[in-house]
Amino acid sequence: MMPEKSSNFLRHLLGQMAEQGRGLIEWARRPAATRSLTETPLAELVRLLLSTRGEASGVVIAREIMTRYAALPKPERLGFLAVLAREFSADPARIREAYEAYEREPGEDNLYRLGQAVEPARQDALRRLNLAPGNTLGLVRMREDLLEADVRDPALRGLDRDFVHLFASWFNRGFLMVRRIDWSSPAHILEKIIRYEAVHEIRSWEDLRRRIDPPDRRCYAFFHPALVDEPLIFVEVALMSDMPAAIEPILAEKRDPLSPEMATCAVFYSISNCQKGLSAISFGNFLIKQVVEELRRDLPGLSRFVTLSPVPGFRVFVERERQDPASIYLDAADRALLADYESEGADAHDLAAFSAMTERLLARYFLEARTPNGRVIDPVARFHLGNGARLERLNPLADFSQKGWRDSYAAMVNYLYDLDQIEENHEKYAIRGLVAASASVQEAALPARGRSRARAS
Repeated sequence: MMPEKSSNFLRHLLGQMAEQGRGLIEWARRPAATRSLTETPLAELVRLLLSTRGEASGVVIAREIMTRYAALPKPERLGFLAVLAREFSADPARIREAYEAYEREPGEDNLYRLGQAVEPARQDALRRLNLAPGNTLGLVRMREDLLEADVRDPALRGLDRDFVHLFASWFNRGFLMVRRIDWSSPAHILEKIIRYEAVHEIRSWEDLRRRIDPPDRRCYAFFHPALVDEPLIFVEVALMSDMPAAIEPILAEKRDPLSPEMATCAVFYSISNCQKGLSAISFGNFLIKQVVEELRRDLPGLSRFVTLSPVPGFRVFVERERQDPASIYLDAADRALLADYESEGADAHDLAAFSAMTERLLARYFLEARTPNGRVIDPVARFHLGNGARLERLNPLADFSQKGWRDSYAAMVNYLYDLDQIEENHEKYAIRGLVAASASVQEAALPARGRSRARAS
């Protein structure tokens, strides 16, 4: 016999489905003049969606808008977004009226009305567009289009803030599900892991198998109930006996797998965001902690959790400093060494001098260099430092792939997730902008004489 609570829930669910079904049938029976959605301009459909109170008709209109939007050429999609941004902003007269009412009589009711007034109509439109099944992914794709538009347009920036505001709620970490990906996972999921890999290219199915099938490798993906077969983020992990200093041993085609029971170090060597439309929606702290919990449950012998991370902003930083005759980071010897490597390539030189220079510049890049608004320059560093990691070690000659040399002169770094220090590190970085760094990283930033004194002490 079905338990009473389950029976009541099922009856309620079936009742809701029947109610929506009846509404859709009633909508379909309306006169053609009322239902000619395919002939109505998209902006007018948005206005119709905002004025519609019936859920069933709202679903139909939302589906029509998103279907037609997806079929538009990209310039026309951007044109629609511009209209949505400008014509569906907040009403200044309504804001003024609500504000004056609140000034006259402060209270929760008037505060609520003021909040309603300052919310742009386009934000409500986005909520209603999400009514139809499958439209969540369509809205993520819509924001991808928006991110390619002219960000100097204030209205488009406002629309993007509306997306971020809504996505932060819709993709709240409480909705996310973590799933281990292995060679038995569905082929369409595996294909997306190959497609979305953003750090170290997966060149073939066999290459993918080497990353997820051996006993000392793990891959975890995060999913959302509204995007069932679309991973949001995935994390590749190598189980090792020590913190690695280069990527090649991890990705090598021929290597001897380590027994998982012998591993003491879990290495996060690739974290890829699969949905560009969800950029700026932070899952980081939750993501790392969740994967750590999964690993510790399966392998209690793990004691260290580190990354082997790229430094994608480093070469751009160095090149910019080379263009500045007054740079405080490069001296004449550094400039000469960089010029030699640029003209002849790394293979033509002894790498020791280049490694020493790179290590010093890396340390100063992380500890001293900042953007005009005072942020750490490197985006990967901002991710890990913002989630409470410590910059543990600099690896100047770690990735000689074409991408590694192009982005960072082959440099990579290790971030350490010390579970006892994560909250403290996060607070220092978020509030004071302080970078948690090991003694070796801090020493590397010192002039040669200072490094000698530091070692002696």
